[in-house]
Amino acid sequence: MRIALSRGSQPNWLLSLLLVTITLLSLTPSLRLAVSAMSQLGLGEQSPFWQVMSAASTWRALGNSLYTATLGAMVSLLLGAIFAYGITLTNVRGKQWLVFCFMLPMMIPPQVTALSWLQLMGPASPLLNTLGIAPPLGSPQPLYSPEGIIVLLGIQSAPLVFLAMRTSLINLPAELIEAARISGASSRRVWRDIVLPLSRGGMLAGVFMAFVSNLGNFGIPAMLGIPDAYYVLPTLIYQRMAGFGHSVLQEVASLSVLIGALALLGVALQQRMQRHSRYSLTGHGGKAHDLDLRQWRPLVEAALATVLLIILVCPFLALVVSSLVPAVGVPLTPGSVTSAAFDEMINHQGATPRAARNSLMLAGGAALVIMACALPLAYRLKRLPERIQTLVVTLIEIPYALPGVVLAIACILLFARPLPVINVVVYGSLWIIFLAYLVRFLVLGLRPVMASLGQFDGALEEAAQLAGAGTLRRLVDILLPLLAPAVFAGGLLVFLVALNEITVSALLWSAGNETLGVLIFNLDEGGESVLASAISVLVVVFVALLMALLNLLAPRLPRGVIPWRT
Repeated sequence: MRIALSRGSQPNWLLSLLLVTITLLSLTPSLRLAVSAMSQLGLGEQSPFWQVMSAASTWRALGNSLYTATLGAMVSLLLGAIFAYGITLTNVRGKQWLVFCFMLPMMIPPQVTALSWLQLMGPASPLLNTLGIAPPLGSPQPLYSPEGIIVLLGIQSAPLVFLAMRTSLINLPAELIEAARISGASSRRVWRDIVLPLSRGGMLAGVFMAFVSNLGNFGIPAMLGIPDAYYVLPTLIYQRMAGFGHSVLQEVASLSVLIGALALLGVALQQRMQRHSRYSLTGHGGKAHDLDLRQWRPLVEAALATVLLIILVCPFLALVVSSLVPAVGVPLTPGSVTSAAFDEMINHQGATPRAARNSLMLAGGAALVIMACALPLAYRLKRLPERIQTLVVTLIEIPYALPGVVLAIACILLFARPLPVINVVVYGSLWIIFLAYLVRFLVLGLRPVMASLGQFDGALEEAAQLAGAGTLRRLVDILLPLLAPAVFAGGLLVFLVALNEITVSALLWSAGNETLGVLIFNLDEGGESVLASAISVLVVVFVALLMALLNLLAPRLPRGVIPWRT
């Protein structure tokens, strides 16, 4: 009996060590950032923190960030609410396809979204020139403006509002609606007194989620704002990092603390709204309401399809057309169509295979490591008291909740010097991006596994334990085979998001260590829009294929693990 206990206790110690290590890794970058920002406060007004806080550029960028993030969230609310109400509460056809297409912009890298819209609008648009409706030469590009940033931020984060509202609406009982109608309530009153109150919490939570996402977005404000000298906090940090000076790291750390505090405030408000939106519906049988639109159904379906045509199909079509012409502004004709851009980027540009290899290695490596840690970590978390479990999960979620630029600055400060004891230099290599990806995206791989483990029948594990199986044996022989789809789905989500990442890698990359996101951004910034479009088309196709693969796993996963599955 003593031998059996010692064998069973060793994995428990290892699981606890894994839990403590991951928690510390999640918390250390943020602590290092705060210490660096506040380290010289004793200098008073001469300290980097007070100099940054008193600079006019800081408050201008802060105002721009709040302006674009807030109005972008309002655009997200409009789009997300239309699709949430239209798909969740009505009998429109093709719901899965509508949700899949509506979620796609969120999965596409923001710099690709910005590039596709730049190729869609303005006098140099190959698509508009092909159709003969391009504005006159010399006309300004309308997207190089705060309004352009707001619209694209709204499109990018609209799926977040949709997901939050769908959570409130998916279980709205048909019996409640029917009882109101039997009592003589009009459709307007049903919406005002039942549907809107039950969905208000999810709506507000979604708006705050969109606000936080917009606040930390780098790709869209960088590609649309920098050419117009319009800076938000992430692009201001990027600009400062390109400068020189002995206190540059303390200055960007102070800016990062400012944007991080705003983001955490938004996350706290979002969580508060989600808690207050949890209604208890007595006698609810779980049957969702499905409003019969009758003769209005084709019109509603056409309206939803039109929105997708505008926000998804047209920009992607413009991107494809731009990749098939010899130069920006040239219309697509049988004589001008060419695949030279794809040939150049794939066969003649050494940066392309290098960036693709780096992105695949970083995303794939992060996914594999997180997949390996997710099950034992979730298993140990589920055995903690509820309050401690909530605290640990919150600490793990902080690097993902914070804007990517904040994590990037924290990693620079943390790894600027060689690692102690082993004396290994991480800064300036792929390893610093890899470590940042592990910390940032761990929660994406952990959530599906925890959701599946929460639905797992513990009788099998208890029987194995009574038969003498230790913790490691139960994990490998019982839990892993049953939870493998959730582990794989979490890993695929990590791979998908990490492959498209730009905010972290834009500040951490170095010569020879660029990723696909950085390559696209640099090509566009260097005036090579046609080449950037060719790479972007390949990225969008690859993302769509990965999402389709996750779709195939959906029947074997708990409800809500795949966000675009209703």
